[in-house]
Amino acid sequence: MAKILLLGSGELGKEFVIAAQRIGQTVIAVDSYANAPAMQVAHDFEVINMLDGETLDKIVAKHQPDFIVPEIEAIRTERFYDYEKQGITVVPSAKAANFTMNRKAIRDLASKELGLKTAEYRYATTAEELRKGVLEVGIPCVVKPLMSSSGKGQSTIKTEADIDKAWEYAVAGSRGDVVEVIVEAFVKFNSEITLLTVTQNNRRTLFCAPIGHRQERGDYQESWQPARISDKDLYEAQDMAEKVTEALGGAGLFGVEFFIADDGVYFSELSPRPHDTGMVTLAGTQNFNEFELHLRAILSLPIFEITLEKAGASAVILASDNSTNPTYNGIEQIAALPKTDFRIFGKPSSRPYRRMGVALTSDSLETPIEEIVKSAVKAASLVTVNP
Repeated sequence: MAKILLLGSGELGKEFVIAAQRIGQTVIAVDSYANAPAMQVAHDFEVINMLDGETLDKIVAKHQPDFIVPEIEAIRTERFYDYEKQGITVVPSAKAANFTMNRKAIRDLASKELGLKTAEYRYATTAEELRKGVLEVGIPCVVKPLMSSSGKGQSTIKTEADIDKAWEYAVAGSRGDVVEVIVEAFVKFNSEITLLTVTQNNRRTLFCAPIGHRQERGDYQESWQPARISDKDLYEAQDMAEKVTEALGGAGLFGVEFFIADDGVYFSELSPRPHDTGMVTLAGTQNFNEFELHLRAILSLPIFEITLEKAGASAVILASDNSTNPTYNGIEQIAALPKTDFRIFGKPSSRPYRRMGVALTSDSLETPIEEIVKSAVKAASLVTVNP
């Protein structure tokens, strides 16, 4: 069986470890703090600063993994090319990890090299460059750090007075040591979707049913599957997703995000790993959830098909206070609801708006998706995180 070094041990990593444990794989979970969610279910763990390349090298040398699976952005990803030369499989590939850990690389690949439709964008390394970029792409616009996740550092500029504040917020929310932001023209979209795309070694690329989602503060609040989009838009999104994942190479699950607008589909972002909005697949919407798909693709286990079994939704459970020992109320109430499940991630500390769990609801494909989402939101509201 394979030995997997998981770099980043949050809630997504935890579900991945559980999937790996179920088919006998060995996982070492790594993160910058002790008792991270994935560490609680892994065979072994390491607490290191993954931006310290020498320390990362030592951990890789110590454990000699068959696979390195990144879960977050704050990693010295340029080391991955050396690990591949050593015969270690980086998931999905060293190129994919490096390109997608930095919004600049993946956006330029999609827009300039592959010719995919994206929002107009500029980069900035200073507040003055940001001001210039904002004036070029127009207001309103969105500012994001080149390296961040879960909406950290992301904001919308509505007037020129917002520019300096957006710069400071983006720099504060940036992961790693890259002080650079991307400013994007605002796309007048009708909906946002995540298209979970599974690339396989020597087999065809597969797609999950599209997932819709709603965001606040740059982070998802609810997601639902299937999202209602036209066949034309779906085929266009699938074509874009296949092109960009093929260019990045490797096997695994990618979360590819798109805006659906009146004038077609816009490529937005890509994650080379299970996606937070894809937690809806834990509601049993598919024959395999996104974590099982990621694992099977990594191990070159054949995935014959991905089938949509029912409709589902997820809604996040957020903390409202800082705590080093969070507890939870409402577990009995949410457990008593029909067609409902939940996950408490086991994070050792909380802070305002930190995602601490998720409510999951499902029903038949004939049930209006709005009703299923409403049920998920109601279920999540029953659980409170106590400091």
